Amino acid sequence: MTTPYVLVLYYSRHGATRQMARLIARGIEKEGLEARIRTVPAVSTVIDATAPAIPEEGELYCSEEDLANCVGLALGSPTRFGNMAAPLKYFIDGTSGLWLNGALIDKPAVVFTSTSSLHGGQETTLLSMMMPLLHHGMVILGIPYSESALLKTTSGGTPYGASHLAGPDSGRAVDELESTLCIALGQRLARHAKRGTT
Repeated sequence: MTTPYVLVLYYSRHGATRQMARLIARGIEKEGLEARIRTVPAVSTVIDATAPAIPEEGELYCSEEDLANCVGLALGSPTRFGNMAAPLKYFIDGTSGLWLNGALIDKPAVVFTSTSSLHGGQETTLLSMMMPLLHHGMVILGIPYSESALLKTTSGGTPYGASHLAGPDSGRAVDELESTLCIALGQRLARHAKRGTT
């Protein structure tokens, strides 16, 4: 039997969503669960373009088994016109086998995103990631307003999940309040995931 782990699955183009994934993983590990961080390859309109089996840098690519065997899921993507990025949607669209066998039913999940502009679709992107997870029967967790950083932030952070304002050049680092909310979201996810492992 494998050690229970929470999967932190993300796609990141400029690194902000990756930074958030690592902060959420820190929160998961603060609660005593393993955080398994995975990414997905980019997609291309060029038919003969392929990604290497192992990324040149960063986390490994997610497998269907990584997703099937997790006790909880944190799903993250940058915003693309108010929606999740195509590479993440492409991966999720290929998980109908897990839907058919109910592998994810009743497992807790959270979502997170990064945007270039403050009103660039943070909340709609988070909602777009929730929809397939609800179809999988997962239990969606947000950030409660008992997290005081949620009331103080002027950039990222929503009750739907963690978010970050990266700026028009994607160069703005995750700030202290955004970091606090990422870690808190990871902790909340881990606490709920542990209930399912006992």
